Amino acid sequence: MNSLDWTVLIGYFGVMVAIGLWSHKRVDNVSDFFTAGGKMPWWLSGISHHMSGYSAVMFTGYAGIAYKYGVTSFVTWSLPIAIGVFIGAKLFAPRLNRLRSKLHVASPLEYLKNRYNLKTQQALAWSGLLLKIVDVGAKWAAIATLLSVFTGISLNQGILITGVITGVYCTVGGLWADALTELGQFIIQLFAGLAMLVAVMGKLDGFSTLWTIWDEPELQGHADATAGPYTVTFLLAFLFIKTFEYNGGMWNQAQRYMATANAREATRSARLSAVLWALWPLILFFPMWCAPLLVQAKKPDASDSYALMTEQLLPHGLLGLVIVGFFSHTMAMCSSDANAISAVFTRDIAPVISKKARNWTERAGLVAARLSTISFLALSMAIATQVNSPTFKDIITIVIKWVAGLMGPIAIPFMLGLLRPFRKSGPTAALTSWAAGLIAFFFLNYEIDGTARTDVALQYQVSLPLAVSLVLYVVIGLVKPEDTPERDAVIARINSDDDGPGTASAGGAVPSPAEPVEAAEPVEAAEPVEAAEPVEAAEAAEAAETKVLGGEGAGAPQTRG
Repeated sequence: MNSLDWTVLIGYFGVMVAIGLWSHKRVDNVSDFFTAGGKMPWWLSGISHHMSGYSAVMFTGYAGIAYKYGVTSFVTWSLPIAIGVFIGAKLFAPRLNRLRSKLHVASPLEYLKNRYNLKTQQALAWSGLLLKIVDVGAKWAAIATLLSVFTGISLNQGILITGVITGVYCTVGGLWADALTELGQFIIQLFAGLAMLVAVMGKLDGFSTLWTIWDEPELQGHADATAGPYTVTFLLAFLFIKTFEYNGGMWNQAQRYMATANAREATRSARLSAVLWALWPLILFFPMWCAPLLVQAKKPDASDSYALMTEQLLPHGLLGLVIVGFFSHTMAMCSSDANAISAVFTRDIAPVISKKARNWTERAGLVAARLSTISFLALSMAIATQVNSPTFKDIITIVIKWVAGLMGPIAIPFMLGLLRPFRKSGPTAALTSWAAGLIAFFFLNYEIDGTARTDVALQYQVSLPLAVSLVLYVVIGLVKPEDTPERDAVIARINSDDDGPGTASAGGAVPSPAEPVEAAEPVEAAEPVEAAEPVEAAEAAEAAETKVLGGEGAGAPQTRG
């Protein structure tokens, strides 16, 4: 890098901070901070959903897979995500939006207090929080690894620089800052990705490179859809996992759907994201597929191949732009995760562990949201310094194995709890499926003494924990049904399709977090006549929802000033 590249990079950081400061004016309460008050346009939500879904791991870990195996990097990664998000456009996106527009929550997990009970909500919240700290730590390490290749600065210095810049804009501007910076990052990545594509084709056979390179000896087998450990079984397992993860299972994508005006807008947002996932990674991956013809990777996993190729092919200025593209993906994902975790901690965890938190004013709640965002980023940065230690292994191990394998048991009760066919699955099904999935992950990946297992294929290590959780969640719901009129009323509201033009404004009113004792137990059906009414009836659902969500001691709704 020379002074021109540094100018581009520093200018990018400055623009991100400026967007965060501008977004600060749009944040008046926790609803604005966590869900943009339900006022985000569908197209901005869709771009934000896409950008928050992948990071610099794309240019390190997956670049290594592309270097070794070629097209399989796309077929077994972004294509399943595109299919999964398209499925979720009708199945999950509108229901997640109704969490805000009908139940008036600010955190994706807030509804779990009434859908199950407080213990279930806390189990999912704490386990998801700890997993996300490790996940985002891997993302910081990935971008710091790239920065060290280009600048020579240490891994820890790179983690500090990117973490601090991200912390500034996402803390002051909330979800609005995340979405607007992700829009800018998408535009930057568009130019950077196209510049790299043109540079690679220019170095090889021009436009005909698109179909001539596959005959090169160095790329034999690179056109195969599946290769190495990334088999058809892995592909199906990955599709299964990502359908849950990228439709809200890891919370940050759920916020994008919650931030739109209504369920219809959330569906449009998801479809746009699905199209981007199907098309845009092809532009990014093609230079990586050509990399064996142009550079010799120095690392065993070839995670440095894309960075080496960038240095070799691009002139200064454009080199800086591509480096900015690396940063854009990582900062997009990390800032969105930070906002989601802050929402869960502020709205779901803090009120349980602190009586004072249950009585926060709007201003106090907003301060707590920002402080928890900073704390999460600091913890993830600390983890990032250990990402190549014997405990955490390499970057791609964490992202593929830990996150994919542990996400399922957390996502199953959260996501399936939205759907009417699973209304009989209650707290017992949710907690048992969660715990069994985590235990399955451990025994599939480690021996009793904690040493890593090598006799279980990767696809089973990442998919079986989710499968175990899914089966137990369904079976226990059938064997021990725990549906109640109050829980049915919550599900009825989430599944109702009477989304009118006034739903966007509903996000402005966010109730105080409920008292933990009252939230922990389902409200008793004191009036049998009312309980016997079908929950689909609007009056019964509304009455039951009022009792569950805004009953005694829950606190008066806080409205925007």
